[in-house]
Amino acid sequence: MIKPFIKWAGGKTQLLEEIRNQYPQKLGKTITKYAEPFVGGGAVLCDILNNYNLKEIYINDINAELINTYQTIKENVNFLIEELTEYKTEYLKLLEEERENYYYSKRDRFNELKNKHVENIESAALFIFLNKTCFNGLYRVNKKGLFNVPFNHAKNPAILDEENLKEFSIKLQNVTIHCGDYKESELFIDKKTFAYFDPPYRPLTQTATFTSYSQDGFSDKNQVELGQFVNKITKKGAKVVLSNSDPKNTDSEDNFFDNLYSKFSILRINASRMINSNSTKRGAVKELLISNY
Repeated sequence: MIKPFIKWAGGKTQLLEEIRNQYPQKLGKTITKYAEPFVGGGAVLCDILNNYNLKEIYINDINAELINTYQTIKENVNFLIEELTEYKTEYLKLLEEERENYYYSKRDRFNELKNKHVENIESAALFIFLNKTCFNGLYRVNKKGLFNVPFNHAKNPAILDEENLKEFSIKLQNVTIHCGDYKESELFIDKKTFAYFDPPYRPLTQTATFTSYSQDGFSDKNQVELGQFVNKITKKGAKVVLSNSDPKNTDSEDNFFDNLYSKFSILRINASRMINSNSTKRGAVKELLISNY
């Protein structure tokens, strides 16, 4: 049984049971394909890989460093483990101040590779290392596209889970891994496909955009375009489930998603916001699970 190898803002581990309840009944029978065009930390992907033996699986994300890490786990997991073992050994023997300096040196190296668009084993190892040792497991980039999350002072971070990475690698062998626009998944998606969409959430307030997964962000216009895309693949016969924030948390009159997905089923579920710089703002909120069946 595999689990996500990173912590990810908006990760779905806490909501898996609710999402699982929305899987189409014929998944694994007449529905033999799975697509996740915004794979992120991959909690739902892990659940699918753990519990279903599907013929074809397609994952995508616009974050090149994230996708490089998935690809590296699939193709070069042993070399990745070697690199992470080295980081773990070096890091854990240091005093806290030395650890902080070590973290920032690795962050600089990661950004150096990122600037040069180098996607290799080292970049993947740095991606995981930084995720485990940065503040709150957050992935955020600035306007220049540089990873800028500060150091976390945790005493014993779980930098390496060798067994999970090896099992993950085995299960990824039958998975097509793609980096790019989610719309490119249309070529894969057909009437035999279950597709789960977990896009960047619409902010509940103007100041809630605490993280950016890419330089471009995801605006209301992008949300509308996604809605149009979901309509398009619905006409192809695909079964679709989509997650997003519920605007009614902060404005009971905000019907943005109710209008956008008026022809679909909209379920409001309880969720917990686990990542916020202010611990008092972590807690229960409503989120949306939208399905076309």
